[in-house]
Amino acid sequence: MQLKKKNLMKIKNKTYKEEEGQGSVEIILLIGLILIIVILTGNYIFNISNSINNSLKQLIEKGRDEILLKV
Repeated sequence: MQLKKKNLMKIKNKTYKEEEGQGSVEIILLIGLILIIVILTGNYIFNISNSINNSLKQLIEKGRDEILLKV
């Protein structure tokens, strides 16, 4: 009977430790997922900003050239 109780206690301890590990793994995966989302979003925003910057640069150069031609 005592052997069964000891085995049962070992099993309970192992499952408790595994649940702690499971939580840690889930937290690490969630943090990784958040980092990936932040990196992808940052890259998308950077590309949009870069595109807008290039468009404005071309517009300013075109306007400058037209003004210089009129002078």
